[in-house]
Amino acid sequence: MAVHAHPDDESSKGAATMARYAREGVEVMVATCTGGERGDVLNPKMDRPEVWRDLAEIRSKEMAAAREILGVQQSWLGFVDSGYLEGYTPARVDELPEDSFARVPLEVAAAPLVRLIREFRPQVVTTYDEQGGYPHADHIMCHTISAEAFDAAGDPNRYQEFGEPWQPSKLYYDMGFSKDRIMAQHEAMLAAGLESPWAEAIEKWDWSRDKGGRVTTRVPCGEYFSIRDDALRAHATQVDPDGQWFRVPLDIQQKVWPTEDFELAKSLVETSLPEDDLFAGLR
Repeated sequence: MAVHAHPDDESSKGAATMARYAREGVEVMVATCTGGERGDVLNPKMDRPEVWRDLAEIRSKEMAAAREILGVQQSWLGFVDSGYLEGYTPARVDELPEDSFARVPLEVAAAPLVRLIREFRPQVVTTYDEQGGYPHADHIMCHTISAEAFDAAGDPNRYQEFGEPWQPSKLYYDMGFSKDRIMAQHEAMLAAGLESPWAEAIEKWDWSRDKGGRVTTRVPCGEYFSIRDDALRAHATQVDPDGQWFRVPLDIQQKVWPTEDFELAKSLVETSLPEDDLFAGLR
């Protein structure tokens, strides 16, 4: 089960891993916390009044297309997008709209995820780290409810209205944007005589905050990168098909960094690090 904040997050974080496992016969569920109602239209080709007017409905349809491409199941947890607040920290939660996901009390916010875990019974759960991957209120809240539900779903004394307890065995955090990965792609583009889409970002990023050293698990999934990209393009309001996501050719990506990377945050089974499989210790 992959727990994500908004529709499109599942296609930009760990999507090739999900596509690989789904095609190997693993049942894969995406839990989407919000409908992305307060998102922006990031694809200039879709920046039209009728799109803004029907954004929630359009994003729901985009999610349906993406999950079909990935070959996964998907469930909405039913919360309302908090919107993006520049420089957000949880201390600023009162600045968000009152109906925001990030303002829902933890017991209430974790409840639908506990119910889904008990219904779907995953062995592995993936989500974001304690900073949300990046400081978006919904991403941080997504982490918070995932950590809460991971433990609560297996506790027979909690959320008793949701049936028999089920304890997942492993909890992972997505770790997709490491310095090593970006530099490997950047240098490979230059070596091929191509313009790197990362050049400007490399100059601006604060590399002291790089989390690449936290990676414990690299899942080989390069052959599924094209499926990941197709799922991303399905989120047409959020992803410019001519934008930065797609400027490193697939063959270069597959050659220099053919994995998606995770941090094993919690495991109730014995496993040896580093891993190359989210199900290590469970096979």
